Amino acid sequence: MKHYEHPAAEAFELTAILHALSDPYRLWIVQTLAQTQPLACAPLQGGRPKSSVSHHFSVLRRAGLVWTEVVGTTHMNSLRTEELERLFPGLLAAVLRAAERAQ
Repeated sequence: MKHYEHPAAEAFELTAILHALSDPYRLWIVQTLAQTQPLACAPLQGGRPKSSVSHHFSVLRRAGLVWTEVVGTTHMNSLRTEELERLFPGLLAAVLRAAERAQ
């Protein structure tokens, strides 16, 4: 069974979070998870190759934005909203509002 590494909240870095959110596909993943979570990887794939999707989820996990839990053969993803809000109050909400306006 696959096990994913997740940084402790105290290790979150603003620059890593902003970098992760700078990619349109990763931002879309975060927007989608903000509306429905937890969510398996399949509905978040968007027709992309598995290797590309794995890379993007790895960036999101390393930044501290996403928590991935293996449930059987399914990888369930959710945002680390509470931890992000505690460390960077209002950041995620502001990014999501800005992304919504830009669409």
